[in-house]
Amino acid sequence: MMKSFLRLLGVGLLGFSLQAAADVELKDNHPTTYNVSSGDTLWDISNAFLKNPWLWPELWFVNPQIDNPHLIYPGDVLRLVYVKGQPYLNVEKGPRVLKFKPGDTIKLTPKARITPIDTVIPAIPLEHIQSFLVNNRVLAKDELSLAPYIVAGDEEHIIMGVGSYLYARGDWSESQKAYGVYRGGPTYLDPETKELLGFAALDLGIVRYESEEGDIARFKVQSSNEDIRVGDRLLPTEERKVNSTFYPKAPVEEIDGQIIHVFSGVKNVSLYDVVVINRGTRESVEIGDVLAVFAKGEVVKDQFTQELIKLPDHRRGMMMIFRTFEKTSYGLILKSSAPLSVLDRVKNPN
Repeated sequence: MMKSFLRLLGVGLLGFSLQAAADVELKDNHPTTYNVSSGDTLWDISNAFLKNPWLWPELWFVNPQIDNPHLIYPGDVLRLVYVKGQPYLNVEKGPRVLKFKPGDTIKLTPKARITPIDTVIPAIPLEHIQSFLVNNRVLAKDELSLAPYIVAGDEEHIIMGVGSYLYARGDWSESQKAYGVYRGGPTYLDPETKELLGFAALDLGIVRYESEEGDIARFKVQSSNEDIRVGDRLLPTEERKVNSTFYPKAPVEEIDGQIIHVFSGVKNVSLYDVVVINRGTRESVEIGDVLAVFAKGEVVKDQFTQELIKLPDHRRGMMMIFRTFEKTSYGLILKSSAPLSVLDRVKNPN
C-alpha cells in the first residue's frame, strides 16, 4: 500500500478539504499516460489509475509552472510520475481552441497570454443531477399541506402550462415575485426505526406573481417540467447558494444508512441514478461524501442444521452525496458492478 502526503504549498484545492495523508493504491493495470477527452470526468480519470478513486486529490501533483493543475481540459495529457517514490499525475497542457459563435465580434489586441475558452473537466457527470440541485425538496411535516394551493386556471382550465395564468389561494401578506409549484411525492420513513424523515416535494415549474385580491392571487406560469394542475402547491423560491462543483471525498464521520428511494421510479438502482438515503446533516453527512453501496445478504437455509441464516452484505457499488437535508440526502450512483436496490445499505468506503 503506497502512501502519499499531499503538500499544498500554498495552492488551493478549490475548496476541497483533505486529511493530512491518505492511502493511495494504484490499480494493477493502470496506464502511465492518459489523453483527456471531452466527456471525461475527474472520477473517470482517477478510476483508471486508482483502486479508490475518491482519493483522487492525493494523486494530482502540484506543478508550479501551471496556474492551477487541478483544472484540466480536453487535449491535456496526464502522465504518471513518481516524486520521492510516491505516485502523482503531472499535467501537460494540450492545445487550446477558442470557440466563437456566428456573428461574434472579435477584437484582436496584443496579449502576453490568451486564456482558453474551453470547458473544464468536471469531477462528476453534472447532467444527471442538475435538475435536483435547485428543484425537488424534502420538507418537514405540514410544510407542503399548509402552503398556498392552486384553485383554478384562466377560463376554468384545470391543467396549466407555460404562458398560462392561474389563481391560488393562501396568505399573501409577504408575497414574493416568484414561486415554485410543487406536488406531494413519497413520504420518507426510516426502514428500521420508522421515524418520519420528511416529505418529498416534486418540482413542477415556476410561476410569477401578478396581483391579489383578498386571499386569491393571480400568477403567470414562467416554466414547467410537466402539467400544472388544480390542487398543486406554491412555495417561495429558495434563496440559497447552489454549488455545482463537487469533489468526491471520504466521509469525515462514520455513516451507516440505507437507500430509501430512487427517482427513476423503479425499485432497481442503476449507474447515474439519483437516490435518497436515510441520513442527512443530523448524521454529519456532507456534500461530496462517497459511500459504498452494499447489497443485502440473502437468507438461506443451512442444509445441515436446518437453520435460516443471513449471508453477509456484499459491496456492489459507489455513490456520492450532492445535496443534503436534515434527515435525508440525495446521492448519485457512480459505480455499479451489479443491480442495486432500494433498502441496500450505504457505508463509508474502505
